[in-house]
Amino acid sequence: KETRVAWISAAAAVGAHVTRRPVRFMLDRYTDMLTQGTRHPFVATYTLAADPKTGKLVAFDVDLYSNAGYAKDLSIAVMDRALFHATNAYKIPNVAARGHICMTNTANNTAFRGFGAPQGMLVMEHAVDALAAKMGTDPIALRGGNLIHNGDVTHYRQEVQFSPVPRLWQDIMTPQHADIARRQQEIDAFNAAHKNKKRGLSVMPTMFGISFTAQFMNQGGCTVNVYTDGTVRASHGGVEMGQGVHTKVVQLIASALCIPHERVFISESSTDHIPNPSPTAASASFDLYGAAALDACEQLCERLAPFLPDNWHTKEVPEADRVDIFNKAVFSAYMSRVDLCAHGFYVTDAGYDFNQPVERRGKPFAYYTTGVACSECEVDLLSGDMRVLRADILMDLGISPNPGIDIGQVEGAYVQGMGYYTLEETVWGSPDEHRWLRPGQCFTRGPGAYKIPAFNDVPVDMRVTLLGEAPNPRAVHSSKAVGEPPLFLGATAAFAARNAVRAAVRERGGDESALLESFDTPLSAERLRMMVGDATAQYFADHVANAGGSKTPALFA
Repeated sequence: KETRVAWISAAAAVGAHVTRRPVRFMLDRYTDMLTQGTRHPFVATYTLAADPKTGKLVAFDVDLYSNAGYAKDLSIAVMDRALFHATNAYKIPNVAARGHICMTNTANNTAFRGFGAPQGMLVMEHAVDALAAKMGTDPIALRGGNLIHNGDVTHYRQEVQFSPVPRLWQDIMTPQHADIARRQQEIDAFNAAHKNKKRGLSVMPTMFGISFTAQFMNQGGCTVNVYTDGTVRASHGGVEMGQGVHTKVVQLIASALCIPHERVFISESSTDHIPNPSPTAASASFDLYGAAALDACEQLCERLAPFLPDNWHTKEVPEADRVDIFNKAVFSAYMSRVDLCAHGFYVTDAGYDFNQPVERRGKPFAYYTTGVACSECEVDLLSGDMRVLRADILMDLGISPNPGIDIGQVEGAYVQGMGYYTLEETVWGSPDEHRWLRPGQCFTRGPGAYKIPAFNDVPVDMRVTLLGEAPNPRAVHSSKAVGEPPLFLGATAAFAARNAVRAAVRERGGDESALLESFDTPLSAERLRMMVGDATAQYFADHVANAGGSKTPALFA
């Protein structure tokens, strides 16, 4: 949405220039997926170390390699995010993280919800699982003992504040939420009683930094106009795409001016109203435009104050009377030649410059949105089919301006993340794999081949809870951003499915350590079936190897 529209816009502009007529350009899904690219596939090598006596993580060394396609596009920003989130929500005193952007023969890959954070955090969580198996400890205990606390400093030298990760972790363990201990016992009993179906459970945190890491983009404007009939129209730089930013801005303006929200209207975003807006991205739109709207409303309230009684906005005054008082004050101000148009502006101090010395690079994020999720999955060992039986999600969203919207965002992000990690596989032609395709050609370029989550993939039992009493002074009205942070929690479904397969391998007396050597996502039905490692799976693995293919599907074309 930020950059990949450029070439199609240029084509339309050329047509409009030549014909001197408006040109509308629409791609069918086949062409769209063929040309627009996907998320950046990643490959990583890592070393994660812990003190065997205390169970504390002590060092993490990781190299991240991303498939950029034939050009960079947003590849640098995607890699930046992956490096910033390489340790997820854990305190690790010694970290070395390096990013490598690789040019390949595929379409130009781009960014999607989360940018590179979902890729970077997945490496960390896989490493924790593998380390726990090596140490012979419970991965849940290893995670819980290494969570980052307020006051700790990240590997990019930013102090963590207003991020209650340990509290979230403790709360989700309780019977009031996921009740982990009891359910793990029930899963063990189910696995002992069933041969061809196994269940698994996984619990993970997430800590997502909020802000554009390029400082100049952390700015937003909003114009608020009050009309003589007492109605209000606002225009801000954010684009409404279903995430509810218009609704939240309307609520904020209505609250600031003490009028019903029905009297507040939003003009669709346009650069003739708000010039030079930053992209509606990085989950920061309400932070920027909500704060800008509040700035504009405070200016208007100051101008209207001489025309309003002191107690007009209190609860003692009925709403109908408040509306009448406001309308009269607005008209009086107009008759007194008071400007009833205000422009608000807001900036944050977040920004990070890799070109500066480490001590002067700045801080990339204004604050963090955190959460914890627990997923329970059931895997059919004969087919590899997987379903999520239950998902418990606990999110810290500060003081939510609209819990209905925010819970919907959490639910959608989880399912989207679950699809990313378990369903959405891209297939590219290469000499080593999928040789029936021309090298660099994408096969999964339509709904017939590229599978996204459907209604039946949603968890059977899905529970979302917003953490209370967690104000955030770094954002407007103590709220927190919600768009991208919950997406990674969908990875708990993939890890739970892998734990179910590990239970089957253990029962058969196999070596489950092979399942922890790598983690190829998406963890599709095909991959889950092959991970079982029984005679049928081994037959097909040997057949692929004898045919000159690869036992492990490669991420790069």
